[in-house]
Amino acid sequence: MIKGLHHNAYRCRDSEETRRFYEDFLGLPLVNAFEITETKSGRNTHVLHSFYRMDDGSCLAFFEVPDSPFDFKPQHDYDLHIALEVPYAALEPTMARARAAGLEVRGIADHGMIDSIYLRDPNGYVIELTAKRPDHDARMDPAQNRARDHLAAWQRDKAGYAK
Repeated sequence: MIKGLHHNAYRCRDSEETRRFYEDFLGLPLVNAFEITETKSGRNTHVLHSFYRMDDGSCLAFFEVPDSPFDFKPQHDYDLHIALEVPYAALEPTMARARAAGLEVRGIADHGMIDSIYLRDPNGYVIELTAKRPDHDARMDPAQNRARDHLAAWQRDKAGYAK
């Protein structure tokens, strides 16, 4: 039934600030933006919904809602991050461009099947740019990696990890 990801949507502080990061810095073209003036329940509102397309056709989308408070805060990687695939050759140059632009950036992190760098967008979201290693697909094969066994062991042992 599910064919793939159409878009993930997040709140943003300012649509133009968000556009500069996603379109100008990351190179994701702005492909749609429209104002929502009425909710499905009939309440009047003013929301801008914008979409940035990735090479596979899926999008990252953002809602700017000036009349509705939202707690923007820097996210911890474990809490929330957006991982975008790039070629390995893009990691170092992107780190250099991020530093030159005054953005917080760290990496290259070795995750076994992928290598990643991390930076923050203007809304505080962590953006992971990740490059697949040649063995990525094999390492993501549950017949080889025993994903269900690892999950079962985690469920069994996790109470001992709590502080």
